[in-house]
Amino acid sequence: MGLGAEANLGDSIITTKLDEAINWARSYSMWPMAFGTACCGIEFMSVAAAKYDVSRFGAEVVRFSPRQADLLIVAGTITYKQAPVLKKIWDQMCEPKWVISMGACACSGGFYDNYTTLQGIDEVIPVDEYVAGCPPRPEAVLDAIMRIQERSYDESIIKDREKNFKGILDA
Repeated sequence: MGLGAEANLGDSIITTKLDEAINWARSYSMWPMAFGTACCGIEFMSVAAAKYDVSRFGAEVVRFSPRQADLLIVAGTITYKQAPVLKKIWDQMCEPKWVISMGACACSGGFYDNYTTLQGIDEVIPVDEYVAGCPPRPEAVLDAIMRIQERSYDESIIKDREKNFKGILDA
């Protein structure tokens, strides 16, 4: 025997918090945007292919416009010349937005320790999940997507995310 609305309407109604309903929908409808610059971009293609099928996790709608995406997957080497472009893409994404740094080059510069290569994209934009490897396995990318789904389920629609992040391109 339920209390309140459930007692009067039976099994035809579910009561919940607005945060929980919205976060449940968000967590199973990630719209990724792939920013693939090197070999990790090819590895991301295998994640979306039939064998691994990222659509099982609600992330099959790969967008190529930052204004339609909420999950940025940076796959590959980022140079200092590309850093302002990456920052602009991240700024154009709608809130809430998440970032996956995929591969050794995006996470730490990889084996490119020179004056042109950014030593990790976390110098420019905040990163939610790091996927290690050169190249990373598709299972690791799927695991990062599932961890972001778990994190997105516990967020509030009232609080802003990542407002205090200052990267090297911020004034």
